[in-house]
Amino acid sequence: MKLISLNAWGGIVKDPLHEFIKEQAASTDVFCLQEVFDNADNPRVAALGKGKIDINLYTTLAALLPNHKAFYAPSQDNDEGLALFIKPRIKLDDVGSIFVHRHLNALENNDGSTLGRNIQYVRFTAGGQNYIIVNFHGLWNGEGKGDSPDRIEQSRKIRAFIDAETTSKVILVGDFNLDPGTNSMAILSNDMRDLITENSITSTRSHFHKWPNKFADYAIVSKDVRVHNFQVLQNVVSDHLPLVLEFS
Repeated sequence: MKLISLNAWGGIVKDPLHEFIKEQAASTDVFCLQEVFDNADNPRVAALGKGKIDINLYTTLAALLPNHKAFYAPSQDNDEGLALFIKPRIKLDDVGSIFVHRHLNALENNDGSTLGRNIQYVRFTAGGQNYIIVNFHGLWNGEGKGDSPDRIEQSRKIRAFIDAETTSKVILVGDFNLDPGTNSMAILSNDMRDLITENSITSTRSHFHKWPNKFADYAIVSKDVRVHNFQVLQNVVSDHLPLVLEFS
């Protein structure tokens, strides 16, 4: 099974992103996308994207992936959220979302640091095995990617959710907005495989990211997941790079 995780950056890198999605569609079972906007009409989005964000990116992506089932989990209505696109041959047991920082529609004064943060998940059965894939876009607080009480609590809530999945193989992907050596990351990766660290990845950002810290995106899997291939693609379709995971 093949999964792609990507912070889509609101679709700012429009044509390359569209071509990448279309090229990968046939071979990819699950797309886990972050920073996907849906009917985004508030001043924060206009300022964030300087007019370049696709305010209906979820609809755009769904049109590019007609042979995938589409699921959206807003963190803020008329703003951004998480999106999953899954091939219909996969037998879905459950799809949902829970908040791990603040709540839906928590945005205050168009300040992105007050945005609620959720995880989107899908449970399914394949080859007689139970799986759960968790899509995550972590707290941005404007103060780097180090630990904070909110980030520690966010990680603890995700970990509690994952630890309850006692009969499923677990895959957690997304833009965590965390440095590798943080306690927040240690909580998430404890007794699991952090494929970024395991593969000595030094950057998950494209040249559009102008700051020194090149970490943001991760793939963490439980030890019973068989990893057949993991790589960070160099396709410039965002200020983040796509993560590709082939697993069983």
